[in-house]
Amino acid sequence: GNYYNCIMSRRSSSSSSSSSSSSSEDEDTSRKESGRNSAGKSLTEQSEIKRKLTKTEEVEDDEESSGDDFGPMPVAEGDEPKAKRKKRVLKHEKLFLENMPDAKNYEVSFMHRDTITHVVVTKTNFIITASVDGHIKFWTKATDGGIEFVKHFKSHLGIITTVAVSADGMQLATGAEDSTIKVYHVPTFGIDLLYPNYMGVFEAPTDMVQFWNLDMTNMIQLEGGKVSIALEWVYAQSDAVSLLATVYRDDSRIYIINGSAGNEPLHIIEVHSAPIVDIRYNAHLQLVISCDSSGMIEYWAGHDEEFGMPSAVSFEFKTDTDLYDLLKSKAKPYRLVFSPDGSKFVLTASDHKVRIFDTVSGKLLRVYDESLAYYTERNKNQSLLSSMEFGRRVASERELEKSSFVSLSNATFDETGNFILYPTILGIKVVNVVTNKCVRIIGSSETIRFVTIALAQEPPTKMTGAVKSIDMELADNPTLQDVSRDPLLFCTSLHKKRFFIFSRREPDYGSGEIGRDRFNEKPTREEQMAVTGCDHGNAFIGFMTHLQLALTFTGVMPVDALQIKMKEEKLASQAVLHTTYGDIHIKLFPNECPKTVENFTSHAKSGYYDSHIFHRVIKNFMIQTGDPFGDGTGGESIWGHDFEDEFHPSLRHNAPYTVSMANSGPNTNGSQFFVTVVRTPWLDNKHTVFGRVFKGMEVAQEISNVKTNPKTEKPYEDVKILNITVKQ
Repeated sequence: GNYYNCIMSRRSSSSSSSSSSSSSEDEDTSRKESGRNSAGKSLTEQSEIKRKLTKTEEVEDDEESSGDDFGPMPVAEGDEPKAKRKKRVLKHEKLFLENMPDAKNYEVSFMHRDTITHVVVTKTNFIITASVDGHIKFWTKATDGGIEFVKHFKSHLGIITTVAVSADGMQLATGAEDSTIKVYHVPTFGIDLLYPNYMGVFEAPTDMVQFWNLDMTNMIQLEGGKVSIALEWVYAQSDAVSLLATVYRDDSRIYIINGSAGNEPLHIIEVHSAPIVDIRYNAHLQLVISCDSSGMIEYWAGHDEEFGMPSAVSFEFKTDTDLYDLLKSKAKPYRLVFSPDGSKFVLTASDHKVRIFDTVSGKLLRVYDESLAYYTERNKNQSLLSSMEFGRRVASERELEKSSFVSLSNATFDETGNFILYPTILGIKVVNVVTNKCVRIIGSSETIRFVTIALAQEPPTKMTGAVKSIDMELADNPTLQDVSRDPLLFCTSLHKKRFFIFSRREPDYGSGEIGRDRFNEKPTREEQMAVTGCDHGNAFIGFMTHLQLALTFTGVMPVDALQIKMKEEKLASQAVLHTTYGDIHIKLFPNECPKTVENFTSHAKSGYYDSHIFHRVIKNFMIQTGDPFGDGTGGESIWGHDFEDEFHPSLRHNAPYTVSMANSGPNTNGSQFFVTVVRTPWLDNKHTVFGRVFKGMEVAQEISNVKTNPKTEKPYEDVKILNITVKQ
C-alpha cells in the first residue's frame, strides 16, 4: 500500500476569519430569504425547504473539512472517498515528477575516510561532501550519467560543523571544531596543465584536459577557541564585498565579516535572546531568516537596508504571523531551506514536524508530522511494514534521536518549488505542496535511515550549450530537447562513511565484484593491518580484489599502481548441513558474494556451527540458526566484527529454500543465517543471499513445522546442526 502521512495544515488567521464571517453572512442571508419565500406556504412545503437547507449546510460543512486541511493520507485501494468538490491540480505535475529521482534503491554510493556529515549542491553544478575528519570533496555531474570526482581538500583538523554555499554558487565556506573558517572559490571551467590525481601526486596529462579550478581563498582563525556552528553568505550580486554571517557556539549574536579577507566583524546583529542554530539568506527578497534554540524565528535585512527589518515582508508585527509556532511547541529548529523563488521556506525541528511557511507573510502553510509516536500508532491501525522490519526501523530512529547528528536533518524543495523532499522512517518522501499529497517515496526498499539530502536537477555543465531549465522543458521547441537531464538525490546516513545517490536508474552493481558501493578510498593503516594479520587468506584476497577493481572502475587508480600479488584460492561451492532432522544440501555463490561465503565456510570447517540449535522458527516463513548462545543475540564473523552486505542483482528471495544472512541492520552480518521455506521478496537488498537448497528441501520444511513458543519463536524441542560438510 501507499504509506503516506496525514497531518493538519494550518490556515492563516486572516483567511480563516474572513471565510468564517463570509460563510456566516451567506447563511444568514439564505435563511432570511428562505423565511420570506416560505411565509405563505404550507407546513409540508416549509418542512421540505427546511430539510433542503439543512442538507445544503451539511454538504458545505463536509466540504469545509475535506482533504484541503489534511496532508498525505494513506487510503486503502478501492476505498477512496468520493470528492466533494473540485480537487486542486498542479499543472504539468507529471513532467515535474519526471525530473526527480524515483528509484526504490540507491544507484551507487561513494566513500570518505570517516563519517559524512554534510552534502550540498551548488548552482554551478558541484556536489560538495564533508566528513567529521575535516575533509571535503568536490564532485560534478558526469555527461554520461552519475557523478565524477573533481578535487579533495583536507580542510580542517577537527569535525566540520557547518557548510555554506553562496546564492550564486561561487563561494563556499566551512567551519569546524578547530576554530577556523575556510573559504573556497568555486568558479566554472579552468584549464590546468598540471592536475592532482586522487592520490595527491601531480601528473602531466598527455592531452590538454579541462579541469575544475577550485582554490581556497581565505582562512579565518577565530580567537578564544570560538567555534562557528552556522555560516551563511548574505551578499547580493551588486554588493562590492562578499559578506559572510557567522554564529559561534552558545552565542545569540550574529557577526557579519568580510568573507574574502580579514576576520574582524563589520557589524554585529542582536535580535535573539538564545543561542542561534541556523541562518539562511533569501537572494530574491534580499532578507535573512535566523532561528535560535528556543524556537524563535527572526527576519533581518542585508547591507542595503542596514541589517534592519526587511521591506519585502508584508507584516508589521510578529503577532500577525505564525513565527511563534515552534516557540509554542517548545521545538528546537534544525535546518531551514528556502524554495528556489524564495516565496516559501521549510523548517525541520526537534518535534519531528516539517513546517512550510510563506516567506512574505510569515504564515504557516503546511505541517507534516513525522514523529515516531505517529508512525507507531499508524502501524498498529494499518500495517505499514512487517513487524520485524518496523522494529528494525524504530531502533534506527531511536538511535538517530540520541545522536547529535539529528540536528543535520533537513528538507528541500525541487526546482519548481511545488514539491518538498525529506527523509523519514519509511524513506524519502516527495510531497506535492499544491495538492497536499505524498506522490512518491524514494528509497522505500532500503533499510538505511537517511539524514541529510540534497537534490541536483540541472543537466551536466558543458563548455558549450545552454543549460535547459524547467521552463525550457515546458516549451514546445524541438531544438531545446538535445540536453538530457539526470536528476540525482544525494543522501547521508547516521555513522556512515558513504553518501548514497538516487536516480531514475536501477542500482548500478558494476562489473565483477565491484558492486554498487564503490571503494574509492585506500584502506586505512588499521584496515591493512587487520587484513594482513588475519589467518584467513581469502579474506585479504577478496578485500584487495574488490578494492582493486573498484579503483580501476572509478578511474581513481590504474591496476598496475597497486602491484598486489595475490594467491588464487577457490572458495567452496557446496555445503551440507547435517541436522537432527536430516541433511540439507546447499549450493553456494562464492563469485557473487565471496566475503559471505568465506565467512560461512570458514566457520563450517572450524566446527563453529556444530551443535548450534535452530533458535528461531516461523512456520511458512523461515528457519534461523548460527547463534552460539541459542537466543538470537550472539555470534560473530571470522574477522571478529560485523561485515558488509553483498547484494547481487541475480540473487533474490524469489524462490523458497533461499539461504541468507541474518542481521540487525545494514552491514551487520556476523554468523547467523536462515533458510526460507516460501518466497520472501520483501527481504531483497536487506539480507545477503549466499546459497540455495537443492536437496533436502523436505527437511527444511519439516523443521519449519515444529511446535514453537509463540513469544520467542523458539522450538520447544531443540533442533540442532550436528556439523557442516564443505565441498569444492
